[in-house]
Amino acid sequence: MPVSLPAALDPILPLLRCPSCGEGLSSGDGALHCPRRHSFDLARHGYVGLLTGARATSGDDGPMARARRDFLAAGRYAPVRDAVAGLASEAGRSGRSGGSAVAGRAARPATVVDVGCGTGYYLAGVLDALPDAVGLGLDTSAHALRVAAKAHARAAAATWDVFRPFPIASEQVDVVLDVFAPRNPAEFHRVLRPGGVLVVVRPFGGHLAELRSQVTQMVTVDPDKERRLHQALDPYFEAARTVEVEYTTPLTRQETVDLVLMTPSARHVTATELADDGDLPEQVTVSVLATAYRRR
Repeated sequence: MPVSLPAALDPILPLLRCPSCGEGLSSGDGALHCPRRHSFDLARHGYVGLLTGARATSGDDGPMARARRDFLAAGRYAPVRDAVAGLASEAGRSGRSGGSAVAGRAARPATVVDVGCGTGYYLAGVLDALPDAVGLGLDTSAHALRVAAKAHARAAAATWDVFRPFPIASEQVDVVLDVFAPRNPAEFHRVLRPGGVLVVVRPFGGHLAELRSQVTQMVTVDPDKERRLHQALDPYFEAARTVEVEYTTPLTRQETVDLVLMTPSARHVTATELADDGDLPEQVTVSVLATAYRRR
């Protein structure tokens, strides 16, 4: 039996474009189709498979996606999600008063696109803060998208690689989220409408310092990250507001293991090795920067 179009994907569909030819997409027979007969299956787990050609080499595998789901569900990163939602909400308030990023329009609801969405945790937080908006999560990982497709009633999900041109019409998105994810500044700029907002979250300073000191396989924070970020974004965006989020949170042993396994560090250490490590910290420092950028 063909899979029906997920309810959350219906309001997003007018924004989507065929990744093969750039034409608009319509639904039918358990797939999305374009006028040139390119077809993209709707997965029974609720997301649409738009990624074609060579498979992306990055993205969460099954264990990483489960670790991410379980760790984020524990609420240890809730202040980070609140900061992201707050920046998006500020964009919404300025839009209602001055015609900016998330102003309501009669034609369609405001749209939030989360690039590298993982399990949809941050997208769901933003949609909670913007009750009239709809969302689309893009990720290479089908394992993560199975969770993201159910993360929020107004969140759709699709497979995509951040480094390819997005299957989205130009200047139609109100907010783009990039939370601990790779970036494609030119595509962020292209899909955002004039006045649109990009929210970028990245680790800063002593992020997870206690964990990094105990688990030698942990990927370190690049000290040159900020310079490279600003160099990449400056041709397309200007920073409007930055929030520094820093706090210490306790962790159970399982949460510590999940925190390691949901990151790229999981490719360098196994769950068994972590389970046998008697020196895992019982608390960590979370230190990130969240910046709202305005489209130039």
